[in-house]
Amino acid sequence: MMAATSSSVKEDSFSNGAASVPFDLSKTPNIEGFTPHKRQKKIRFSVLVLLGCLATAAALSYGLIAFKRGKTRQSQLLMRTRIAAQGFTVVAILVGVATAAFKSRQ
Repeated sequence: MMAATSSSVKEDSFSNGAASVPFDLSKTPNIEGFTPHKRQKKIRFSVLVLLGCLATAAALSYGLIAFKRGKTRQSQLLMRTRIAAQGFTVVAILVGVATAAFKSRQ
């Protein structure tokens, strides 16, 4: 009895077939404001974000290692460095978003 109920639900939810797919998966979606050939401008900002993320990860890793070894002063310094690196990453993201929004208006 339970199998009959679940099979009827499956048939009802997929009865439309292709009509349930909102877009054609074989084509690239058309997104307003996005052109694939303008990647070089975005790469400059993503490099800054990547550097910020790597600096954050490095400061966190070394800070945890220093904490484990009992070097509390060095650990605190590295945790503060991590916060600064996170701030740099957030600023790089915001600058990239603001620049993209400003360029799209022009």
